[in-house]
Formats: sequence, structure tokens, C-alpha cells
Amino acid sequence: MVKLTMIARVTDGLPLAEGLDDGREQKDLEFYKQQAKSLFKKLSQGQHEPSRMSIETGPYIFHYLIEGGVCYLTMCDRSYPKKLAFQYLEDLKKEFEKVNRSQIETVARPYAFIKFDTFIQKTRKLYLDTRTQRNLAKLNDDLYEVQQIMTRNIQEVLGVGEKLDQVSQMSSRLSSESRVYAAKAKDLNRQALIRKWAPAAVVIGVVLVLLWMRRSIWH
Repeated sequence: MVKLTMIARVTDGLPLAEGLDDGREQKDLEFYKQQAKSLFKKLSQGQHEPSRMSIETGPYIFHYLIEGGVCYLTMCDRSYPKKLAFQYLEDLKKEFEKVNRSQIETVARPYAFIKFDTFIQKTRKLYLDTRTQRNLAKLNDDLYEVQQIMTRNIQEVLGVGEKLDQVSQMSSRLSSESRVYAAKAKDLNRQALIRKWAPAAVVIGVVLVLLWMRRSIWH
């Protein structure tokens, strides 16, 4: 079953449209949406990823295709036929290009084509039941081949970047904590010096005052 559908611009990863499951079966949808956005960000960095790929993540699998500077992505159950998933994306691509082609490169705000969700939901319903005559015909279509499309794991695709981000964040945090620690240490050292020498300073001060008073009396 199709759980999530997102469309984004490849050059900058800007989300253009989105279609969601009804949410009753999936409480952790937001987690996978963030993964999808991380994938769009990765693709926008010009990593020369394939134009079509399947990416395993937990009990689900992302399928995406890139064409015309746009990435069409869906997340399905692992048991959902790969061929149907990519034909679903093809249907979305054809309609999206027909309706929005002239504006794809110029929009600046996220989800500028949110109205496309209506078409996403209508098309998604056609692909829900894999046993319908329509979908069985698509599965048996030898002209549409998906065997050569690479399948990878989400850690392979995003893992290195995520680790680098984590290292960078940890480094920044440690640097900040180090500065705080150094400031506290300096303050503690100053307080320790004051405690160590304060009695002696008081004694010397008293002696100096007494000497000054004695000298003043004698004069």
C-alpha cells in the first residue's frame, strides 16, 4: 500500500506537493517524512544518484524517479509490487508536468502546488488494490521493466551525511561546553587564590595600618 507521496524540486530540495495516508495505521509518519526530506537534500547536493531508485527503510521502502528537475517519491509497504509503485510515480509525473511545468523553476515557497494533492489521492486509490484487473495488467506489462532499478538501504544513502552532521553538531557542542568550562575554571581559580591569600593580605594590611598609626603618633 502507498503510505506517503512527496514531490520536490531537485536543485534545492524544495517540497512542491505532498499526499498522505489517512494516518490511522501510521503514527510515525513524520519520521519518514523527515527521511524523505533528507533524501531530497542529498539529491540537491549533486551526488549523481540514479534517476530511479528504491530505498529500504524499516518496514517500508521508498521509490523515487527524477525527471525534468523534479523528484517524485512514494513510500510503500515492502510487500507492495515495485512495478506498480513506479507506474504510480509515472502517472503523477505526467500529470504534474502537464499542469505545472512552467512554474516548477520559479516557485519559492514550499508546497506551492499543494492542490495537486487531489490528483495524488485520486491516483493513489487506483493503486491500492494490487489485484484489480487494471493493476494486474500493469504488473504483466513486459514493456515496463523495473528489475534494473537499484535497491539500497537508507543508511547507505543518508548514513554518511547524517554521521557527519552528528559529528559537526557534537564538535560544536563540545566547543561550546569547553568555553563554558574554561570560564568556570578561571573563576574557580580566582576564588581559590582569593581564599588562599586573603588572610595574609588582611594581616599585612593590619600591620601596615598599625605602623602608619605609630609613625603618625611619634611625629
